[in-house]
Amino acid sequence: MFELKKTVALVGMMGSGKSAVGKVISSTLDVPFKDADIEIERAAKLSIPEIFDRHGEEFFREKEDQVIKRLLNEKSCILATGGGAFINKNVRNSIKEKGVSVWLNADLETLWKRVKHKRSRPLLNTNNPRETLGNIYTDRIKIYSLADVIIESLDKSSLEEMAKLVIKSLLDRNDLIERA
Repeated sequence: MFELKKTVALVGMMGSGKSAVGKVISSTLDVPFKDADIEIERAAKLSIPEIFDRHGEEFFREKEDQVIKRLLNEKSCILATGGGAFINKNVRNSIKEKGVSVWLNADLETLWKRVKHKRSRPLLNTNNPRETLGNIYTDRIKIYSLADVIIESLDKSSLEEMAKLVIKSLLDRNDLIERA
């Protein structure tokens, strides 16, 4: 069993594997897992698409900031953030202050394969979702590169392989994980 000294916030594009890989890391280390989007839905009593439809993206981003700040002040955990969370400077600063950010960097083709059939991605509800995804990717990549740790997500990597890469990088830091 392990103890996290800080919350590990997984950041990156939609479809990069933050939730799926986060659950495997959590299970492997036997530490808590939280998904910011699920916590936002609980707090709002609405799904993410409903929040976007009823209140817009700006409202959603405010709630996301509030929820992530709350989660960072709770017991350290593996935290899957939404794809746009790390773009918010307030969220980035909160993660830097209270946790460590890990960017799961997946290439555009891998991301498209993973998200093209999902209807739960409000930002992709456009006439050309593939182009929209590419634009979002291009706009965000420089900011994601500010993460404390960068893990290259290869399309052929299994969730377990990705989790091992993240865990190894966290153990290499010597300041995040302690054997309990």
